[in-house]
Amino acid sequence: MKKFNLILKNLLFLAFGAFIAAFALEMFLVPNNIIDGGIVGISIMCSAKLGIPLGYFTFFLNLPFIFLALKRFGAMFVFYTFWSVSMLSCAVTIFENINRNVSDPMLACVFGGVLLGCGCGLILRNNGSLDGTEIIAIRLSGKMGFSVGEIIMFFNIFIFMAAGFVFTWSKCMYSMLTYFIAYKVIDI
Repeated sequence: MKKFNLILKNLLFLAFGAFIAAFALEMFLVPNNIIDGGIVGISIMCSAKLGIPLGYFTFFLNLPFIFLALKRFGAMFVFYTFWSVSMLSCAVTIFENINRNVSDPMLACVFGGVLLGCGCGLILRNNGSLDGTEIIAIRLSGKMGFSVGEIIMFFNIFIFMAAGFVFTWSKCMYSMLTYFIAYKVIDI
């Protein structure tokens, strides 16, 4: 019974973290063309350019990485990550239709970064993940001698550069600042 209660508690916190992250994305970042790093950032750019809802991209682009995690991280991590990504995809779809009034990119960057960091931190604390690049980074860190953070930053450099071409270079810089804020909040 204790194991069941622990799993249920984790699922609730993972869902709550995903909803906080989705709120940050849809209320602050996406309307201002500010991206997060990783697969979520790629999903934001694809959604903006193709007009397909963000929830679809976040879910389907993360699937291959989730299955890749099965060999290395085990069934529970994969289950929690699948649950978190599913909840994020549903939540961004829900929040997508709410009126968004924050048009100041600096405010969007700061508040979006803080909330995104809180949501991601809650998910990581409960043994889940929201992004496939984290899974790749964890797998590569042992083989390449770089830390997980260094590998994620390497991937994100290219993703943020792409944001400069897709949106504008100022949006690219706001995205990098948002990423920095989010990861400082995750550390806290």
